[in-house]
Amino acid sequence: MIKSIFLLVVLIIVIMIIMSCIKVVNTGYVSIIERFGQFHRILEPGWHFLIPFADYMRRKVSTKQQILDIEPQSVITKDNVKISIDNVIFYRILNAKDVIYNIEDYKAGIVFSTITNMRNIVGDMTLDEVLSGRDKINAELLKVVDDITDAYGIKILSVEIKNIIPPAEIQQAMEKQMRAERDKRAVILQAEGQKQSDIARAEGEKQAKILQAEAEKEANIRHAEGMRQSQMLEAEGKAQAIESVAEANAKAIHMVNRAIIDSGTDEKVIALKQVEALKEMAKNPANKLILPNEAVSSLGNIAAIADMLQKNPSSGAVLKK
Repeated sequence: MIKSIFLLVVLIIVIMIIMSCIKVVNTGYVSIIERFGQFHRILEPGWHFLIPFADYMRRKVSTKQQILDIEPQSVITKDNVKISIDNVIFYRILNAKDVIYNIEDYKAGIVFSTITNMRNIVGDMTLDEVLSGRDKINAELLKVVDDITDAYGIKILSVEIKNIIPPAEIQQAMEKQMRAERDKRAVILQAEGQKQSDIARAEGEKQAKILQAEAEKEANIRHAEGMRQSQMLEAEGKAQAIESVAEANAKAIHMVNRAIIDSGTDEKVIALKQVEALKEMAKNPANKLILPNEAVSSLGNIAAIADMLQKNPSSGAVLKK
C-alpha cells in the first residue's frame, strides 16, 4: 500500500515536471531561453519542449509596435525662454536578445536619449523656430534616437511632439499678437473689398459713358445720314423740275419754230421770235439755259435783226407780241 502511494506520488511529480517543460509562445511574442545561465536560443510563436533543470525561460518579449509616452520636460530655447515639451515615441523590438542583454532597461534608455537630444536640438532654436518647426525637431530626434537604439535591437518608427507649452506671459503676448494679426487681416480684407467695389462701380460708370457716347455717335451719324438723304432728294427734285421746265420750253420753241416755218415767215421774224422765247425762259429763276458757243456768237446777229425790224416796220414784216 505504501509502495503504491509512493509510486503514484512519483508519477504525479514526473507528469508535473514534463508539463512544466512544455512552453507555448503566443503570436506577437518571443521568449529568451537560457541553459545553465547562458543564452541558448529564442523561442518563436508556437509550442516548445525544454530540458528540465537545464533550460530556463528568461523573459517573454513583445515584437509588436509599442508606444512610449514621455512626460513633459522643461527646455530652454536659444533666446532664453523656458518651455515645456512632451513627446510620444513609436517603436518596435527587432532583436530580443539585444534588448535583454545589451541594456538593463530599454524603455528608460529610449526616454533619456530622447530627452537629452531634444534639449540639445531645441537649445539651438529660438521660440518662434520651435513653434513653427515641429517637423524639423521630430525628424532630427528620430534620426538621433534611432541611431542610439540600434544597439538595443530596437527600431524607432516615429517621434512626435504632443505639445509645446510656453510660459504664461509668452502665451498672453502671443494671444495679443494673434488678435492684432486677425484685426489686421480683417482691415485688409475690408479695404480690399471696398477697393474691389470702387473698381466695379468705376468700371460700370465707364461702360455707361462709353455706351452713351456710342449711342450719341450713332444718333449723330443717323441724323447726318438723314440730312444727306433729304438734301439729295431735294436736289434731285429740283433737278427733275428744271429738266421738266427745260423740256417744256424746248417743246414750245420747237412748236413755235414749226409754226413759223409752216406759215412761211422769213428768217428775220424767226430770229425775233427766238429772242422773245429766250426772254420768256430767262424770266423764270428756276430755268437755267445752257447754250453752245455758236449760239452765243449768233445772239448778237439775232438781236441786231430784231432791233432793225422794230425801227423799220415798213420792211414788210409785222410783229405781234
